[in-house]
Amino acid sequence: MKKVFITLLLTLVFQGFVYSQNFRTHKVKQGETVEAIARQYRVTAKDIFALNPDAGKTLAAGTVLIIPDAKGGSGEKTETREFMGYQSHKVKRKETLYSISKQYNVEISDIKEHNKQLYSENLKKGDKIRIPKYKTIVQNVSVKENVLKKYKVQPKEGKWRIAYKFGITVPELEALNPGMNAILQPGDEINVPNIESHEEQTADGDHGYYVVQPKEGFYRLKVKLGLSQEQLETLNPGLSESGLKEGMVLKVPKSVKVDGVQGEIIKSNLSETIKNFSTKRLAMFLPFKLDKIDTDSVQEAKDIMKNDRLVSVTLDFYSGVKLALDSASQMGISVDLKVFDTQNQPSEVSTLLSNNNFSRYDAVIGPVIAGNFARVASQLRKDNVPIISPLMKPTTLYENVFQTIPSDEYLERAMINFVKTDSLRSNVVIISDWATKDTSDRIKSEIPMASQVSSQKGSSGKDAFYVDTAKLSSLLKNGKNYVFIETGNAGLVLNVVSTLNSLNSREKEIILVTTRRTDAFDYEHISNFHLSNLKFHYPSVNKPFDSDNPNDFVINYRKIYGVDPNKYATRGYDLTLDVLLRLASADDFYKSCANDIETEYVENKFRYAKQLTGGYYNESVYILKYTPNLTIEAVKR
Repeated sequence: MKKVFITLLLTLVFQGFVYSQNFRTHKVKQGETVEAIARQYRVTAKDIFALNPDAGKTLAAGTVLIIPDAKGGSGEKTETREFMGYQSHKVKRKETLYSISKQYNVEISDIKEHNKQLYSENLKKGDKIRIPKYKTIVQNVSVKENVLKKYKVQPKEGKWRIAYKFGITVPELEALNPGMNAILQPGDEINVPNIESHEEQTADGDHGYYVVQPKEGFYRLKVKLGLSQEQLETLNPGLSESGLKEGMVLKVPKSVKVDGVQGEIIKSNLSETIKNFSTKRLAMFLPFKLDKIDTDSVQEAKDIMKNDRLVSVTLDFYSGVKLALDSASQMGISVDLKVFDTQNQPSEVSTLLSNNNFSRYDAVIGPVIAGNFARVASQLRKDNVPIISPLMKPTTLYENVFQTIPSDEYLERAMINFVKTDSLRSNVVIISDWATKDTSDRIKSEIPMASQVSSQKGSSGKDAFYVDTAKLSSLLKNGKNYVFIETGNAGLVLNVVSTLNSLNSREKEIILVTTRRTDAFDYEHISNFHLSNLKFHYPSVNKPFDSDNPNDFVINYRKIYGVDPNKYATRGYDLTLDVLLRLASADDFYKSCANDIETEYVENKFRYAKQLTGGYYNESVYILKYTPNLTIEAVKR
């Protein structure tokens, strides 16, 4: 059954490619050869073999071949018709379309085409119809030597860049190369359209590039990219003729930012969609540093765990992993987990990579340190093994890498977009120190009506980290006021929070927000009562769980360990369970990461987006706020 499904899927992919490229299909008749079929369509046998690799092994009757469209010069004759006008015919008794077509040597379809009423009405005696007249034109054409050619992949070239270069979509490039590696390597030879060198397009550094997603039309791209159909067609000559196609690479201005998935985001409970019950093979790289612990000395082990922050975080994370395995087991998911101790040593990571075959794993979690993670990710990319970064942001987002911590840039954009949705009905003020003036400018570019305030400078010209109260007060208006504060200085936070709290009133409602909640907000002299009074909002990777209403994970964790799980234990649980459920709900991890599907667990949520030139990153974040009862909760958006 699986083989039948795969065959059907490949057929559909090829058909989509055929229609978009004006290729055709040919159903092989008994006794036909590839050479004879090539002559029939004025292409070469090499072209047919390129699109149909199995044609060289067998050519059974009924096999459907993909035939490339031939374009070329001399050697064979072809006839075309040129429309010359009409002659009138009055239908006689017992005449039919067939007899009339034979009388005038035209096709019945030609007569209907020029007499539209005949599509729905029968021919009647006395009807006057138009008979089209054509002139036959004979032209000499030749077989194009090669519709396709071999191309050697250059350094830093991926599928999208090559597809753009030769004017095709990514799915079309994949259809031209059955069995092509998921990740292209320099020197790989692949099939590409045989166009002239001056027709090739080069992706330059002065523009951005966007791959059209399934079901995206010009309206969705207008919402997503902020570019009209006319602007896209101007940037991409030929788009007006071809129209949008899935996998097409579009040139866009470099300044364009894609603010995540558009349309409805599906909150998915993957436990309800489990369909893949094969044993999940999961590898995990963690720095336990077991080589440093004397297993005969309990006190020494405790001292190491107490004094070594990395070991402590690792053990907390792994305690959550173990509970995730129990939860998965209860859902019927069988897991073969192998944990590798990296000892936080690059040499040990190299040894583990040399002594183990990681291509057999469905996914790999870790390492947790950036340098070691990059080493493993680079090694596994040749086998396209998905590798998940659990606690940090990778230095390089290879095609097989999944960054689970949203970037600072995305946190910033999420907060700005949150305010923008209400900014037309509200007043916006941006406060920053001089070190974060660039952040203030970015917010201003997104919310042009906002007012900017910089911290005061002292007599020496250095930042004094306070704002002019009179000036700030003059910028606040009756109604709702969003006030951004962008700083890493605790003194400025204290000054602004105290000032705004004194200015907050029923007439002038103040909502304090920031794009980055730095340690400065934890300064002991900053009042949580003031932050609650100002409904302080900020973006966050995770949310705090409700300890008064614990879920099953928290209850089980308390039973086993006698304490509440910290954020590392909870992340170990959330991340591992998400990976296992995604593997169980699809054929592989990549297919489970559609950008419109979002999963959420105890403190973390995940929605992955594919970078054009790299791997995947989690773009699902929380907006948290301080409540009047001095708690922090996630804002429902």
